[in-house]
Amino acid sequence: MESVRMLCFAAALALGAANAAAQILIGQSADMSGPVASSVKETIAGSQLVIDSVNAQGGIHGEKIEVIRLDDGLDPKRSAENSRILIEEKKVLALLLNRGTPNALAVIPVLDKSGTPLIGPSTGAMSLHKPLQKHVFNVRSTYQREAERAVRHFYTVGMQRIAVVQADDSFGKDVMEGAMKGFDKAGQKPVLVALADRQKPDYSTIVPKITAANAQAVLWIGSGTAVSEGIKALRAAGSAAQVVTLSNNAASGFIKELGSASSGVIVTQVLPSERALAHPLIKEASDLARNRGDIELSPALLEGFVATKVLVEALRRAGPKPTRPKLLAVLNDLRYDVGGGLEVSYSPQDHTGIDYVDLSIISGGRFKR
Repeated sequence: MESVRMLCFAAALALGAANAAAQILIGQSADMSGPVASSVKETIAGSQLVIDSVNAQGGIHGEKIEVIRLDDGLDPKRSAENSRILIEEKKVLALLLNRGTPNALAVIPVLDKSGTPLIGPSTGAMSLHKPLQKHVFNVRSTYQREAERAVRHFYTVGMQRIAVVQADDSFGKDVMEGAMKGFDKAGQKPVLVALADRQKPDYSTIVPKITAANAQAVLWIGSGTAVSEGIKALRAAGSAAQVVTLSNNAASGFIKELGSASSGVIVTQVLPSERALAHPLIKEASDLARNRGDIELSPALLEGFVATKVLVEALRRAGPKPTRPKLLAVLNDLRYDVGGGLEVSYSPQDHTGIDYVDLSIISGGRFKR
């Protein structure tokens, strides 16, 4: 009898150890060392707030979440290889918050081959919405909507001479389609469209074109330091043109990179203001951040926060021991309020996510609505 009790005790210990070690593996490939690293780090901080909170409460169905993150330097080829490693070698259940339009597009063949979902890619590329990418589940609004809103703003406040600096890649082309919708609705055309190398724009060529066109406003389509350095070069050339850029630059790190050139720059946003503490979503994020004590809310942080909330909810609904097919089935039939009436709703025909766009202006080193 004693030996039976010992065997049962040993089995219980083994089961407890197995449960303690049980993990849900999630993968992320993003730029952690290149031109948008500061923004990515804020997005990761927001994501980790959710994961740490869930794990502190015992995880999901007894399993804790672990995210394996690989640096791709914003290089699409590295994004694809990182994703292959995460899916085929690390056996992750899903990918989360991969950053960049060309990067997300490069990963799609890997997703389709393995049946792995990508949740909340940190890009608003229309090519991830239409045609439907069956393994990509968008959370934020599209860049095209942002760009159209930005151009409409210029004309609403009486500006007529609008220039566009466009990143010469799939991201820039996608955004430009939205911008042209804004121009077309106003019955206008940009006074200048200047193409810029994605990572190393030639400001000595671009900035004189903007000043020569006597632009009143500039829609600057690019990422991270490629935009912040361009704005600084524009100001150094004496131009006072109003500059608008998109939500991919909505990070505290972007403001720091701009330095004294940040004041008055407008940045489109895809989530409510981080200062709106009465909003349920913002309050939830603020409470978790305050418990950490070393994290300040930013739009980039909130994007990571919301995308990870969607992942967690899908994992809960997938039940114990989730598989890729189970998770995909849940995601394709998901309706979920992430807070304050912001609803993510997916179907097999639509993976669009939240439809929200607003504008903020940088003032006093902060985004203000």
